[in-house]
Amino acid sequence: MFDLNFYKGKRVFLTGHTGFKGAWLCKMLANAGAVVTGYSLEPPTSPSLFDIAGINADVHSVIGDIRDLGALKAAFEEAQPEIVLHLAAQPIVRDSYKDPAYTYETNVMGTVNILECVRHTTCVRSFLNVTTDKVYLNKEWAWGYRENEELDGFDPYSNSKSCSELVTHSYKNSFFADGHVAISTARAGNVIGGGDFANDRIIPDCIRAAMKKEDIIVRNPFSTRPYQHVLEPLYAYLMIAARQYEDGSFAGYYNVGPDDRDCFQTGALVDLFVKHWGEGMRWIDRYDGGPHEANFLKLDCSKLKATFGWKPRWDLDKAIEKVTQWSKCWLSGGDIRTCMDDQIREFLEG
Repeated sequence: MFDLNFYKGKRVFLTGHTGFKGAWLCKMLANAGAVVTGYSLEPPTSPSLFDIAGINADVHSVIGDIRDLGALKAAFEEAQPEIVLHLAAQPIVRDSYKDPAYTYETNVMGTVNILECVRHTTCVRSFLNVTTDKVYLNKEWAWGYRENEELDGFDPYSNSKSCSELVTHSYKNSFFADGHVAISTARAGNVIGGGDFANDRIIPDCIRAAMKKEDIIVRNPFSTRPYQHVLEPLYAYLMIAARQYEDGSFAGYYNVGPDDRDCFQTGALVDLFVKHWGEGMRWIDRYDGGPHEANFLKLDCSKLKATFGWKPRWDLDKAIEKVTQWSKCWLSGGDIRTCMDDQIREFLEG
């Protein structure tokens, strides 16, 4: 499997570094010896993993808006990155209904802006845009979507990420056709892990209920999603970006998701959480009449497996175990950086 030592000494520019996935990715890169510049808004939640884990000490952190091309260019030119990982986004479906214009500005024009930075430099060799499994036209069928399926997300978040994919495709064809920069996108499923404090996500909702010793409210227990521990897609992103850095023929579009056995109904996922948390936790079904969200969605990850020999390392039961381990460490005032380092090490050792 891919060795993260590839990143030792590499200059990496990471957008969205203050978010949940971004903070874990900073920790992985810093542990591997990368020279990381992060560009993002202030952490999107309070508390935040970025602050709790002291990620600011691991990277050069630039607080800025991905919509601000001038500020982004200034940070980019100072960093002179070899590898660019684009994670900055407005990532919540329900928030995209509340403020669609902001969602499109961030997720579409933010992608344009970072690609403009790449286009006007000579230092970048590898660019990866992280999108979502929700980019596909969801027909709610029983098999997984493949990379050549039609893109047409339903809600403003999903659709804006479909547009972000199309922007990336256009820039790739228009400005990078000679291959001097390897360009890929990665479409990941739902991720879980310690330190996610977002609203309207099932595992953070479970943690908040556990803290308050209340029942867990589940809005749609029968919706099926591909769930995976956050380290799974982050490792895949780093692998794709490194492999195409070394060989541009690996550039392309990749689904990153769990095996079929870990495409769970939300209620079954919460059952696993209750088992691992203990303390008499339970959940109740309470549909709140919210906006449309897909009932069934899963990915076909055959391409990633065939191209790189990749496969998921932790099943969902293990992933939930690690979430509860991290959360109880935090709640007890434990050493979060050591907890994260231990989980990363265990994951990489397979």
